[in-house]
Amino acid sequence: MKLIHAKAEKNLLVLFLAVFITVSIGGIVEVLPLFTIESTIEKVKGMRPYTPLELTGRNIYVREGCYLCHSQMIRPFRDETERYGHYSLAAESMYDRPFQWGSKRTGPDLARVGGKYSNDWHVRHLINPRAVVPESVMPGYPHLATTPLKVDDIADHLKTLKFLGDPYSDEMIASARADIADQATPDADVDGLLKRYPKAAVGDFDGHPDRLTEMDAVIAYLQVLGRMVDFTQFDPGQADR
Repeated sequence: MKLIHAKAEKNLLVLFLAVFITVSIGGIVEVLPLFTIESTIEKVKGMRPYTPLELTGRNIYVREGCYLCHSQMIRPFRDETERYGHYSLAAESMYDRPFQWGSKRTGPDLARVGGKYSNDWHVRHLINPRAVVPESVMPGYPHLATTPLKVDDIADHLKTLKFLGDPYSDEMIASARADIADQATPDADVDGLLKRYPKAAVGDFDGHPDRLTEMDAVIAYLQVLGRMVDFTQFDPGQADR
């Protein structure tokens, strides 16, 4: 066996063929099973596309580079699930372009941050992180509280996502601008909004109900993370059926 190995190492053609065959077998083993399943993303009850306000907040979140320090993927290890909650599912990122899994955690994972803190906490944290977490190294984002939210192109944004496969209906697209205003307005009639987007957080987010700011959008996005799937009812064995 050693003699064969030595000869193969000295013969470029033989070595190339051996590497090619090995890589081909490995590639077939990895790729072939994908053709036998309908989708690599499990079907999970509760998942829905983002509301127009959440989607706008997510765009701001990406613009500000929050993913560079915060991941949104809880790995299936005991130390992670005990700290952050149920491990992340592929379905939870099915409407993310790009996904926010991240490769680094300077700050905590945010996959389950929705509902963990109040809107007021998020406002204070985003304006001055050390006001609520003294040891934080996160920069402040006070400009979010004073920057008016631009929503003129939200309907076109939803149309584009629908073209890419997201299940936005014509009703959702037509109601996009109204849904943004209603979601961030206290005492607004949100029955239609909640019918279209179950479990959406509603009400004043930035502490100033008379104006719509980027702070409203970012907090609306943060407050929905991890809340769509009811993990008390989740059955991994039924997820792909």
